[in-house]
Amino acid sequence: MVLHGRETELKELGELVDGPEDRGGVLIRGEAGIGKSALVAETAAAASVAGLRVLRTTGAEAERNLAYAGLHQLLYPVRAGVAELPAPQRDALRTALGLAEGAEPSAYLVGLATLTLLAEEAAVKPLLLVAEDAQWLDRASADVLAFVARRIETEPIVLVATLRDDAESPLLDAGLAPMVLDRLSPDASADLLDAVAPRLAPAVRTRLLTEAAGHPLALTELPAAVADLDGLDPRLPLTEKLEKTFTARVAGLPGPVRTALLVAALNEATSLAETLAATGALLGGDVSCPSPEILAPAVEARLVELDSGCVTFRHPLMRAAIPAAASPLDRRRAHLALVEALNDQPDRRAWHQAAATDGPDETVAAELERTADRARYRGGAAAAIAALEQAARLSVAPDDRADRLLRAAELAVDSGRRETAERLVRAANPTGARRRATAHRLLSEFEDGVREDPARVAELAATAEAVAADGETAAALRILWSAAMRCFWTEPGHPARQALLDVADRLSVPDDDPRIVAVTAYVSPFERGESVIENLRQLAAKTGADPEVDRYLGSAALQVGAFDLAARFSAAAAPGLRAQGRLGLLPRALAVQAWSRVRLGDLAAAVPVAAEAARFARETGQPFMFGLATAVQAEIAALRGDHKQARTLADEAERAGLAAGARPVLATVQLTRGLTNLSEGRFEDAFADLRRLHDPADPAYQLALRAYCVAELTEAAVRAGQVDAVRDVLAELEPLAAKTSSPALHIGLRYARAVLDPDDERFADALGADLTGWPAERGRVHLAFGEWLRRQRRVVESRTHLRTARETFDALGMTSWAERARRELRGAGESSPNRGPDAREKLTPHELSIAQLAAEGLTNREIGQRLYLSHRTVGTHLHRIFPKLGISSRADLAATLKTLEG
Repeated sequence: MVLHGRETELKELGELVDGPEDRGGVLIRGEAGIGKSALVAETAAAASVAGLRVLRTTGAEAERNLAYAGLHQLLYPVRAGVAELPAPQRDALRTALGLAEGAEPSAYLVGLATLTLLAEEAAVKPLLLVAEDAQWLDRASADVLAFVARRIETEPIVLVATLRDDAESPLLDAGLAPMVLDRLSPDASADLLDAVAPRLAPAVRTRLLTEAAGHPLALTELPAAVADLDGLDPRLPLTEKLEKTFTARVAGLPGPVRTALLVAALNEATSLAETLAATGALLGGDVSCPSPEILAPAVEARLVELDSGCVTFRHPLMRAAIPAAASPLDRRRAHLALVEALNDQPDRRAWHQAAATDGPDETVAAELERTADRARYRGGAAAAIAALEQAARLSVAPDDRADRLLRAAELAVDSGRRETAERLVRAANPTGARRRATAHRLLSEFEDGVREDPARVAELAATAEAVAADGETAAALRILWSAAMRCFWTEPGHPARQALLDVADRLSVPDDDPRIVAVTAYVSPFERGESVIENLRQLAAKTGADPEVDRYLGSAALQVGAFDLAARFSAAAAPGLRAQGRLGLLPRALAVQAWSRVRLGDLAAAVPVAAEAARFARETGQPFMFGLATAVQAEIAALRGDHKQARTLADEAERAGLAAGARPVLATVQLTRGLTNLSEGRFEDAFADLRRLHDPADPAYQLALRAYCVAELTEAAVRAGQVDAVRDVLAELEPLAAKTSSPALHIGLRYARAVLDPDDERFADALGADLTGWPAERGRVHLAFGEWLRRQRRVVESRTHLRTARETFDALGMTSWAERARRELRGAGESSPNRGPDAREKLTPHELSIAQLAAEGLTNREIGQRLYLSHRTVGTHLHRIFPKLGISSRADLAATLKTLEG
């Protein structure tokens, strides 16, 4: 009956159920009692009639601290299918659901397992997933549901979730279509009230319509409390009026019934047996073992429903009203009774024990800490954070309290919850060098200190030194790494960089320790570049052992211009980070890999990697990594000759980088604009764009990256008549080259020398260098050499170099450069066939990722595991890819996508 006036919403949801493929889902929002549950119940009933299988989960406020409680409820009917999942997914999901012991699972791996399980079930029968009261779902379950919502794509799965107004949930950003429920119109309100209470006196009916103000729950529940209406303050909010009516209903029940209702309201589970056991303990001699009949009066009062061993409140407001009206002593006694009734469930016992504890109690705090450990072991970071925070509240010693809060803050950082981490660090109020250093590090790790004053780098150096002096070498290294990252995103100046180096040098850590290598590369990419590169080349033989080590070694290689090594380390890091489900770190490795691949000219490999880096950076809330990945995508578009797309992406990346002056983002944006203007013949603009990278006062200046675009700067300067200006820049870079064997820097300088003072010997020197793995740079030199030879009227000689340049750039997909080589060849008297679009260019970046992995021989399941998709979605994409490439099966993919080499 509460569906009066909801015809439009019912029709929309009915259409969703009628065709679940490609529909995604809906997020229904509205205030408490507005009719969300009734709408979902009607939709679920229609779905069952239409042949869909309905899986449900309902958030409960008392279960918010129990990791994966909501997911367990959703998947329980299909739990048998878990055994058929790929081993990593199976183990992660079984551990998360408490069905087995195992290593701490990543939330993303649990999400992938859930997606795979649901996709398999949906292949047999389409699914409707219902998630009610999402504001009360435990965070781990809500994260998994959001993960699934973003990826169901072509699966015959629909997700319908409900969320209260003004409540937060990961589902808000999961791509679900919004449906906002407003209060009913006057006509619909009158119809509903007449259906519920048809014989009301006119005056009472008018009063009820006024009090309810179009609120469906009020229209259905207030008539039962007509006699009490005059006792309600008209100024009370409607929710409080409803709660008071529910409280009044409870007050009229016998004492034992009220006791049972209080226990049921405080119990996070719906188990009738648990409620009766705890009620019996409270009633003592009166009722030793109460039967379900004790709740019969509450059922008659329309407060609860009993079914299949469960006791459920008819509405969350009813459940909330009962404890609120009880005395603190009664609530404490009920919690303690539940502690006794839950002997075999330590986590739930711990929470009820904590709720019954008023002051500090180290025994209860320690039990909550163990609860946090178990939650973290199952991958429930949010539950672990809540348990640690509660343990801190009950801690006796201030240092124990601070340590527990800092541990909780660290978990909040790891799971991307910035506001939570900041609140916990402030609450910890840490004392002592180690705790203060930990607090500072935690507060800055979300954005690598981008928004902080660069002066903080020197402060962190002093903190690291103090921590090291206390024998905390590992903690000191963490602080140094955090400070070193700031030297990438911002520019703290030479004194701060030197302070970091001095501390690093005094640590009793070998020079080839990966952590020291990475710190040194970030802080001193040129002065220490030679030793960094030597260590990197030795460490390259050990890739694959630890993906996090590979990740920051890839970043280190990028700083010193060893792009071949940067691509190698970051490519080695990505599979391990995927397998571990560490999506917070994965976009960092992918962004480095893409940046390096583009600089090497390997656009085919860079396109899907950059797209994936941007997608995961956005999903994991890393705005500057998103900006960097987007800037790399802009650079790719510029090199491919898609200048409109390059400008659009560069503008988007710039917006992400300008907010806090993220220098690598802004440097890559300027590089893109320089490449675009260079390609379009606006040489003065191109030089101005690229010159900004070398101006220390410009936000696009980045100490390391500025030195790795020398060839582009020189090209623009020569064509813009700015030779003297570029010579000044090169005069600053030449001394740096004497201190490091940086491949990118030396390749750029050899090119610049040949172009600025051209002769056969300088071009031969540029071509004679080891350009293995640097095809774009080799093609650039051939092009410049050929152009110079043609202008020297050595036309026949020029053709060989120009032809090589054209073939190289065609193979790399660098359209603008290839067209330039064609023009020069025509000037040299040789025509060139127009290049058609490469097979890879016909695909979206997402499709290219799938096609490349399929071409390598990976199965759909293996591709899904890598890209966090269901294997059925992979199959759907492949069937779309084949016609685009003019092939009929995956057997043809390898030949079609074979990388061409110039």
